[in-house]
Amino acid sequence: RESAPAVFVVKSGDIHSYPRYRAVANCSKALPPGPPARLPIHQVGEQNNNRDSRMTTPIKILTVFGTRPEAIKMAPVVHALATRPDRFFSRVCVTAQHREMLDQVLRFFSVRPDFDLDVMVKGQSPTDVIGRVVDRLAPILRSERPDWVLVQGDTTTAMAAAMTANYWNVKVGHVEAGLRTFDKTQPFPEEINRVIVTSVADMHFAPTALARANLLTEGVEESKVFITGNPGIDALFYTLATLNGGIKNDPLASLPEDSQVILVTAHRRESFGKPLKSICRAVLDITTRFKNRVKIVYPVHPNSKVYDVVHRILGTSRDVLLLPPLDYRTLVHVVRRCDLVLSDSGGIQEEAPSIGKPVLVLRNITERPEGIGAGAARLVGTDRETIVRETSRLLENRKAYMKMAQPINVYGDGRAAPRIVSALMGEVMNEWYPEARRAN
Repeated sequence: RESAPAVFVVKSGDIHSYPRYRAVANCSKALPPGPPARLPIHQVGEQNNNRDSRMTTPIKILTVFGTRPEAIKMAPVVHALATRPDRFFSRVCVTAQHREMLDQVLRFFSVRPDFDLDVMVKGQSPTDVIGRVVDRLAPILRSERPDWVLVQGDTTTAMAAAMTANYWNVKVGHVEAGLRTFDKTQPFPEEINRVIVTSVADMHFAPTALARANLLTEGVEESKVFITGNPGIDALFYTLATLNGGIKNDPLASLPEDSQVILVTAHRRESFGKPLKSICRAVLDITTRFKNRVKIVYPVHPNSKVYDVVHRILGTSRDVLLLPPLDYRTLVHVVRRCDLVLSDSGGIQEEAPSIGKPVLVLRNITERPEGIGAGAARLVGTDRETIVRETSRLLENRKAYMKMAQPINVYGDGRAAPRIVSALMGEVMNEWYPEARRAN
């Protein structure tokens, strides 16, 4: 069996800080030369009851991701695959499209990558990332010959990995499939990436019924679509359980206990320039209107097009706490502690409703309308006056605030990863449907 070039393999010195996260048997010696035997992936409800799992060749899974959001949502899937070493030979490949922010998540969730493409360079463009992922992933596919490549969401890594797997005749499973704005410029380039992944995927793990409907409308076969919920909610529930004892180095420790805290995150590419300036000036207006009552917490993305603007407009305000990017556990702590969220982040649109935090979405359109439909989020765009008006309404009108502040399971119930694993094994799976059920 031809080995992947050493440059693509994670060396022991690179992963000493990642605890081992699984007890998957090393099946490589048992595999015959040439392409591994493939297991049929049955329709849901279609089981081979005569199959002896002890005699079944494990399904080879290569999970590929490269950014912090992907890692958060794929960590539960990686762990769920590891619970079935009799059925899966699971390996993880990171592209490191985002290096430092990715590594934080790997450490927290104890995920040890088997391959690290290390594609990130300063000032990289999406086309730079595509070229390096395709070039460096191909030798691993040739060497490992997986049955499935799993990708998540809408990143450039996900699109490039799915395309490369398709070129090598490897089946693709798409986690968080079917999200759409139907506007290729918003979000950019994520909307394009999603559509491309859908076109090559063989199994589509839709987080909600609406995402499934989008896929069916585009002509995806119904038998290939599974409503699983979003594994990002699995990761959220796990993380919340680790916060019961508090958190060290709490970034909110300096804030008065009686202050109302607003978490702001804004970093999307389509917000660069005038929209981001408008958001920042709206934040200043809010602090002026609610002086000595409201504190703004803003973890600032290191991209200079975000960092420079935010610090220039908000850097001198005593009521705005500008922070470096927070590790995931700390961010969840801040979401839990805050009273209100202003964000253009897709992940926070999913997480905040499950914790009962109202979200004002700083975008003109969203691929996650379920939260808006359930009354947990409101689309406000980037207009300065609109942001101030809607924020003030929630801070001044207790009834309006409480209507949005009820925990609600819009995007999952914490069991998406086991559903994905069940679908890959062809087992009966109870799909995720209750999109407006209140969180426990």
